[in-house]
Amino acid sequence: MNSRIAVVPGSFDPPTLGHLDVIRRAASLYDQLHVLVVHNPGKEAMLPIAQRLTLLEQSIAESGIEGDVIVASWSMGLLVDYATDVDAGVLVKGIRSQVDVAYETPMAIVNRHLAHVETVFLLPDPAHALVSSSLVRQVASLGGDVSPFVPAAVARFLDTGAHQG
Repeated sequence: MNSRIAVVPGSFDPPTLGHLDVIRRAASLYDQLHVLVVHNPGKEAMLPIAQRLTLLEQSIAESGIEGDVIVASWSMGLLVDYATDVDAGVLVKGIRSQVDVAYETPMAIVNRHLAHVETVFLLPDPAHALVSSSLVRQVASLGGDVSPFVPAAVARFLDTGAHQG
């Protein structure tokens, strides 16, 4: 495994400024960064995976994040299978609270056991510490302004109402 290649996994439903903060900082730490949209069977998605990929690509481009950043998706198999396929030795996870630490720690230990892939936790910028995709989905579904919490590309998309069935 190459410790200079990392994967930032998430549902990104929708991408938030907190996600971009983690992506920006991880891109500066690793030679190659895979931003991986994963299917979470425990959550009902607001946006289809293809739309999340497009919004992430637009958001990353518009934010000026530099480096070798690849946006991809993964819906079958273990996350560490993807990491192994791309020779990544590191998973990068943003954590906002002790609840995130408690949730992510067992997965990090299992991933290290299964595939010798390490997990690095990045603490959020305080400006984004309380923002989650689920909060953004709730505010958007009730017609609220989500622009302070999401990249411009996401705000434009949500403002058009194109995400609504």
